[in-house]
Amino acid sequence: MGEDIQRSLSIEDLSLVKLFGEADSHLRALEQRFDVKLVARDGFLHASGSNQSLRLVVPLLEHLISRVYAGETISVDDLEYAFSVIDQQESSGSDDRNLAKAELLLQGVKREIKVRTSGQATYVTALKNNDIVFSIGPAGTGKTYLAVAWAVRCLKQKLIERIVLVRPAVEAGESLGFLPGDLQDKVDPYLRPLYDALADMISFEKLQRFLQMGVIEVVPLAYMRGRTLSRSFVILDEAQNSTLSQMKMFLTRLGPGSRAVITGDITQIDLTDPETSGLIRVRGILDGVGGIAFSYLASSDVVRHKLVQNIVRAFSTHENGNDREAEN
Repeated sequence: MGEDIQRSLSIEDLSLVKLFGEADSHLRALEQRFDVKLVARDGFLHASGSNQSLRLVVPLLEHLISRVYAGETISVDDLEYAFSVIDQQESSGSDDRNLAKAELLLQGVKREIKVRTSGQATYVTALKNNDIVFSIGPAGTGKTYLAVAWAVRCLKQKLIERIVLVRPAVEAGESLGFLPGDLQDKVDPYLRPLYDALADMISFEKLQRFLQMGVIEVVPLAYMRGRTLSRSFVILDEAQNSTLSQMKMFLTRLGPGSRAVITGDITQIDLTDPETSGLIRVRGILDGVGGIAFSYLASSDVVRHKLVQNIVRAFSTHENGNDREAEN
């Protein structure tokens, strides 16, 4: 086991709180992620650790330091995005490392909304360049959240006139019939995650006004039949629970000036026959069609509690093992 080595980087006249975060939170995250010791002393940041650790962390520190000298403040999102890029580099064996600042998508009510992983950055690029984007990946990767943020951004820029958020009201082990209230009351719980995302991005008063005026609609998939939506941003969430005929119905609602994002997790299908999932079957039909992009997110793009990423990976390993046993 080799001895630790040290590298020193100049941070003279640098605002340490802009680099290290409140209470040195960024510093601690860097130390934990790369198994290094970081000490700021006498105008230098001293990094000590193994050669492999320093090979990864020193270029990142140089990048972050240069940005602070340019007047920026390093955010948690910036740090997580950089970690994601490095993780991708390590897993692919590539030396290509783009540590550019995590792109700001929207100034939300409570915080800035930025891409936080390299997979999310690829997803946002697809949103920029295509009218229809399919985003497929596990829970917690920001599929729906980023789609809603992009829709709100387009609305603010007057690129569209309204946002329509859609979900299939598919029972996941529970019966809608036993829920109290009318049909809208029964399906509202299925639409709640969409309301939650909107609440992060638009003030309560403005959101209520937009909902009353029809500028923003949150509706079950069944309500889309027969409609034509022009200059709209339409998001179909939980699309793994739509059938192929429902998927076709949804996609053919788009009128002039409209865009659509379809999100889903093909490992969590609640249909009686998972093979009928429109999200699974549509890939073979539309893949390669101009103006349509498929963006795939992975467990490495999970941005919820740090344990969620480990949970997703554990379930994936378990399910893949069961699949192999079934084949044998």
